[in-house]
Amino acid sequence: MAAELNGEAAAIPVNTNLIEKYAAAVPRYTSYPTAPHFHEGIGAPQYARWLGEMPEGARLSIYTHIPFCDSLCWFCGCNTKMVRRYEPVAQYLPSLHQEFVAVAELLPRRHKVDHIHWGGGSPDILDAGDVLRLAEIVQTRFDLSDDCEFAVEIDPRQITARQVHDFACAGVTRVSIGVQDFAPEVQAAINRHQSFEATKRAVDLFRSAGVRSINFDLIYGLPLQTPESVERSVEQVLELEPDRIALFGYAHLPKRLRHQSMIDEGTLPGAVERFVLASSLACRVIEAGYVRVGLDHFARPEDALAAGPLRRNFQGYSSDGAETLIGFGASAISKLPQGYVQNAVPTNDYKRRVSETGLAAARGYEFNEEDRIRGFVIERLMCDMRFPEPELLDRYGADAAGVVEEAKALLSADTDELLEPSGNGFRVTEKGRPFLRTICAHFDSFFKSSEQRHSMGV
Repeated sequence: MAAELNGEAAAIPVNTNLIEKYAAAVPRYTSYPTAPHFHEGIGAPQYARWLGEMPEGARLSIYTHIPFCDSLCWFCGCNTKMVRRYEPVAQYLPSLHQEFVAVAELLPRRHKVDHIHWGGGSPDILDAGDVLRLAEIVQTRFDLSDDCEFAVEIDPRQITARQVHDFACAGVTRVSIGVQDFAPEVQAAINRHQSFEATKRAVDLFRSAGVRSINFDLIYGLPLQTPESVERSVEQVLELEPDRIALFGYAHLPKRLRHQSMIDEGTLPGAVERFVLASSLACRVIEAGYVRVGLDHFARPEDALAAGPLRRNFQGYSSDGAETLIGFGASAISKLPQGYVQNAVPTNDYKRRVSETGLAAARGYEFNEEDRIRGFVIERLMCDMRFPEPELLDRYGADAAGVVEEAKALLSADTDELLEPSGNGFRVTEKGRPFLRTICAHFDSFFKSSEQRHSMGV
């Protein structure tokens, strides 16, 4: 499969007109509806009711947000804040523990947890003892499945051997490491200085501690990047033999993320340059034997992500099969059968809400049937690159007829060979893969192009 995809990927030409046609800003589609459409009409009372209605046998995925870093990277799009002392982190953790207790008590039974993810910020900003205490809260309040996956995002520049030991003792099975780009001039332009040696040291420490699964995140579209610089970076990443690699496009949104204004826009690559960077990275990773997964993830053939089935969530692509995601911590988002719930973003507001009700829900969105239909279509397109007409009609019947007609019209109108008929639906061609998000936007009834809200489509 890797060799087949490599041949297809290598054959994609650089068509300037096509790239510019589909480069408009579009959502990343880690959710549907997307977060800008959440509203304050959903709060703690609705969230508590939805938790109490959790159906028997529902499997859970848990996300925990640690919104702190010890330095601010100018490219960052995460909800985080820089701290120079541990006191703000220490003051945050009791609220996080309290939220776990409150949610567990609202659930009607002890559901099985199949997947745990700690993100940030930098979860490794936690003192070693706090890593174990937080993991213990989860393990005592929820039942973890025998093969529960436990992933943690870490910053290799600050990780200590003691922290690695405690992460391993806590049950971590995979670490995700942000590389971005190893070129010194690019690192200076984004205020993130991270050597290959520091990155390798972190990988070696985790592997020595028994945490074997390693994921690397690379970013294209950063200031001063060139095909040569990203090629050098990906060669260094491949030298470390990760199990998974994600290639994210940089989202430059300085009107929403003010720290990104520190980046000189004149040094950012344009749409065509971004396309070239992404294509060259993807081809090299596939040549190294990785299987391309969805839009921008790659995995070794034996990895669960390559085997499928795939899901799309706020961390990107996942092999996690749980239908319900419960988010803990400031800004964390939960997806329940009834809809989305997002916690308060500012940490002080988060702590205040938790102290009052045990929950920090500040906004969200309740699904209707059309949302479920369109969300299913967009997720399957993002994961499988196909419009799933038979499954759609089997799930939703006549209610899905309108969306099926939209798909047929889209296929008929395609003159750029981005789509091709497949069974009763269509599939996205390799030529169309780079524009997958733009294709999904055709099924997004909320979508209106906005440079302030979304990132470039390539």
